Amino acid sequence: MQVKATEPATRLLRAWQLAVLRFAVTLDDDDRVHVLGVAGEVDRLGGASGDAFHFFRRTTAELCAAISAEGTDQDAVIQRFLAQLDNPRLRRAFEAAITKDRTPPKIVTSRLKPRNDLCRGLPSRRTGT
Repeated sequence: MQVKATEPATRLLRAWQLAVLRFAVTLDDDDRVHVLGVAGEVDRLGGASGDAFHFFRRTTAELCAAISAEGTDQDAVIQRFLAQLDNPRLRRAFEAAITKDRTPPKIVTSRLKPRNDLCRGLPSRRTGT
């Protein structure tokens, strides 16, 4: 029955990781506040009273600063987080989100141009009366 006792903690930890990923994708302040809130919930699972246990809040603040390119030793903080991700899909998604080159895919940029050759190659209609 020990597995069931850690199930909520595991789910909350996964929610924290996904919240970090969401912040890495959006870089939005609302997502930063959300991930800090989830980190506070994970810290409360530690059972310590008061502010004695604030590992996840501190780690989240460092990680958000590193993702936003505001913190010191950004690469080390990000690499430490990546090393702790046990899910390969989550790790790849996070790596893609933090890449320096965030250009839109070519398919999206090509849709922005008007297509003047839309009917080229189609047979002409015959209008017969």
